[in-house]
Amino acid sequence: MSISVTILGCHSATPRTFAHPSSQFLEINNRHFLIDCGEGTQVQLRKYKIKFTTIDHIFISHLHGDHFFGLIGLISTFGLLNRNKELHIYGPKGLQEIIELQLELSESRLGFTIVFHELKSNGSELIFEDTQVKVYTVPLHHRIYTNGFLFKEKTGERKLNIEAIKASPEIEICDYQNLKSGKDFIKENGEIIKNKTLTFEPNKPLSYAYCSDTVYKPGIVPIIKNVDLLYHESTFLNDRKELAKTTKHATAEEAGKIAKEAGAGQLILGHYSSRYTNLNLFKEEAKTVFDHVILAKEGEKITIDSKIPNELTIAYQN
Repeated sequence: MSISVTILGCHSATPRTFAHPSSQFLEINNRHFLIDCGEGTQVQLRKYKIKFTTIDHIFISHLHGDHFFGLIGLISTFGLLNRNKELHIYGPKGLQEIIELQLELSESRLGFTIVFHELKSNGSELIFEDTQVKVYTVPLHHRIYTNGFLFKEKTGERKLNIEAIKASPEIEICDYQNLKSGKDFIKENGEIIKNKTLTFEPNKPLSYAYCSDTVYKPGIVPIIKNVDLLYHESTFLNDRKELAKTTKHATAEEAGKIAKEAGAGQLILGHYSSRYTNLNLFKEEAKTVFDHVILAKEGEKITIDSKIPNELTIAYQN
């Protein structure tokens, strides 16, 4: 079990030639999700060789342009590529009206269905679930209605203890799936061999939380408690703390506080204001309250594995 996050964009407000607005591609337990879709996201997907066909679920945090202006372009490209499978989009109420109006006025014809899941609850809710993953909203506090998202792996199957199994010749390969599912083995003489004798605990399920944009909001801590990997916006440093309050954003130090209070394994900072040229200052500030901090950088693929959940692998996608 593992989680990989590819940073497609991690800057705030206007896009620049070297800095793109918010978007991430998440791979978790063999599932693929796009989180936010700022302007130019589809170009970034191409640049980092991410297949469009893997994207069936898109999560939009809020209706500020730097988080969703790339969505209609991506949808249009899906149409040009003759997509025929459903596309599920999760985002604030009003998103469906915006997208449908754009499609109507441009007389776009799609060969696939868009299923909108409009969000309006002020509490955390389960919005997606399949056999491998659950996704919850994380209610944030920004200038408009905004959610973060918590992605959680489901507990996997137990692992076979082959040496212990070999000690019981009655156990055949056809019994393995029952053992993985946690069932005891009953011998022909009625003796029960407990499952824990024949298997090992499954790998620890991992979790990823995406929190952008928001003021410092300790109320989200119970929702993301013990998250393995946390992305939290850090638009400003403490030198502009008052501006952060006015614009409903967070500082790097405040992001560090959330990570510490939540007991997060690792913190990723992002959504940097263009006012700053030295991004290392964000990491330095966050590390005054939380040790395990990395800076989001476009093109980086950040991977965490259940075997070593507190260690990251960072590779550049090219």
